[in-house]
Amino acid sequence: MLCFLGLVTLAWSHYLQDSEFVLAAADSSTVPSSYTVPGAFPTSLYSHYYNNPTATSAQPQPVISDPVTNEIFPYSLTDPYNISQYDTVDPHTLPPKASSQMLLQQAVAQIKSISVNPMLTNCARCQASLEVAKFLALAAPEQGTNLALTLCEYFKYSSSCEKSFGPLVMGPILTQVVSFADVGGYDGQSICSQFLGLCPATAPTALNLTGWFAKPKPNPLPPPKQPSGQRLKVLHLSDMHIDPRYANGAEANCTTGLCCRENAYNSHSPNTPLLPASRYGSFLCDAPFSLITSVLEAIPPLTGTESTGFNFTMFTGDMLAHDPENQQSRALNEYSEVVLYDLFKRMLGPGPTYATLGNHDTCLPDLASPSSLGGALGQQFSWLYDHVTALWEQEGWLPEASVESSRTHYAAYMVKRADGLRVISLDTNLWYKSNYFNYINSSEPDVSGILRFLTDELQDAEDAGDRVWIIGHVVSGWDGSNSMPNPTNLFYQIVDRFSPHVIANIFWGHTHEDQLSIFYANNGTNMNAETAQTVSWTGPSVTPLTNLNSGFRVYEVDSATFEVIDAYTWKSYVNDYPALDSQTQFGPTFEFEYSTREAYGGNITWGATDPLNATWWQLVTEQMEVNSTLMEAFNSYQGKGSILTPPCTGKCIPARICYMRSGSASIAKENCVPGYGSVQ
Repeated sequence: MLCFLGLVTLAWSHYLQDSEFVLAAADSSTVPSSYTVPGAFPTSLYSHYYNNPTATSAQPQPVISDPVTNEIFPYSLTDPYNISQYDTVDPHTLPPKASSQMLLQQAVAQIKSISVNPMLTNCARCQASLEVAKFLALAAPEQGTNLALTLCEYFKYSSSCEKSFGPLVMGPILTQVVSFADVGGYDGQSICSQFLGLCPATAPTALNLTGWFAKPKPNPLPPPKQPSGQRLKVLHLSDMHIDPRYANGAEANCTTGLCCRENAYNSHSPNTPLLPASRYGSFLCDAPFSLITSVLEAIPPLTGTESTGFNFTMFTGDMLAHDPENQQSRALNEYSEVVLYDLFKRMLGPGPTYATLGNHDTCLPDLASPSSLGGALGQQFSWLYDHVTALWEQEGWLPEASVESSRTHYAAYMVKRADGLRVISLDTNLWYKSNYFNYINSSEPDVSGILRFLTDELQDAEDAGDRVWIIGHVVSGWDGSNSMPNPTNLFYQIVDRFSPHVIANIFWGHTHEDQLSIFYANNGTNMNAETAQTVSWTGPSVTPLTNLNSGFRVYEVDSATFEVIDAYTWKSYVNDYPALDSQTQFGPTFEFEYSTREAYGGNITWGATDPLNATWWQLVTEQMEVNSTLMEAFNSYQGKGSILTPPCTGKCIPARICYMRSGSASIAKENCVPGYGSVQ
């Protein structure tokens, strides 16, 4: 460029200084004004050609030799009719394959970089980090646990990362989940919302029920079964949480971990217990052996079943204590199953027990993987289903026809009793929010197939004219804090389809509290006595954890309609237990707490033998709206009369009523004010 400018400057100076030079340049007698090039290609330029260089139909193709390599360039390189593509002789070089350790280092570095990227929202950072983790889990799954541990420590997610995310606890589970989940989409947003609080909660996906039901709901409904006037006695036990490692005298008011354990302590007095653990239990502890046997010993005389036993018992899950993950084992699971089912059989009489799995009945807790994962991953909890099914069969509680179903459907089954009632047990861990596996394809409502199983069983019951009780552990609704929105939304539609003529009642556990929810027609768009169809009863827990009394319930049931005529609840005051230590004359006292009909039905026009069905409960909630004393009673019963139960006043009252009218998580989230669901 500088050379060009210099020549221009020089020419301009010559023009100014010597006009004769300019005239000479324009002299036509010396330089022609135009030049015509010969039409033929100058063939003498090259000695050889691939084609005829003088032809006018194509460009000349000279043979060119590289003076460096002495190689001749082939005609195919410049053939205008067959242009070569994708050079395979000299491809671009790829970086070397990274080692497993290098992949881990790069994943950590990328996630750290993403976490401080100012252009991203917290939600975007979280999902982008999950995408990095996903590719590591797919490329080097053996490094998944190391990534979880490194990030846990770097971001200070836990003070005990190794105990929670190490190779023998949740590390491999998280690796599985991110490898299968759509972490950049709905699954990732759900994970980042539920476990990290970095994304907004995902909205339920639109349900497509086309083809889901084999038949439409009968219209009109078949005539209801007529009451027999004869009564069944049914026991409802829930959330035993037996703690065989309970240590008498250990700290019962600990500031870390599960209390009443030898290693539990209060930070204000780490060496000396401030509140020694009573041998029968304490408010911040799970149930010791002595409390388990005490409640089972008290039940027959209190319920008048010493000589007859119950028609049947329902156990709605949670056998094991709330051990941290690093103290869990398959052996401890099986130990607790053997102990409790054996005690039920020997202490409650000859009637069968229909049990369901709770979130603490698997190892590790909360987990259940869908069989759709395939192979060993889809069957990784089959040991649990095989073992509990074998125990139920051995105790004589499951007929042969139900055994295979239980083994292959996550310990879910249907039993058709001789009296005509069908009991369907579900593994509700498959809709539990804390089950990491539920975040694989979480936009789908039935990844596991458990709701397909339920629907088919209900259709069979409808075809046969039978009534059904459904039992499970994790509540489908209430305040919406425990269950996934999409599966429980589908469950609600299933209940609507088969209520009130097939489904008579639903029974849950899990919350440890005395609760109830109502299911309405048309997804609860209009909630009144005419649209109320079915109720779910949440049974009180035996364990006092947390800040609750110990309790159980008995239902009085019509033997033909299988409707609940009344429900009776008993409790034991945990605050009295310390006085029972150091003596053997007296154990815990269990006393009658309340009759459901008497507690809530005083101002409701209702027949003396009419069932406590969804219509009755809707009227109860309407009374609660105008009579706060009913909510005071409900609130007290919810904590089984615990001295530590806080009052429910002000905004709590309409919120609690809203929970009672919410049979699915999506309805609760849409309609109800959060934060008032528990008395713990």
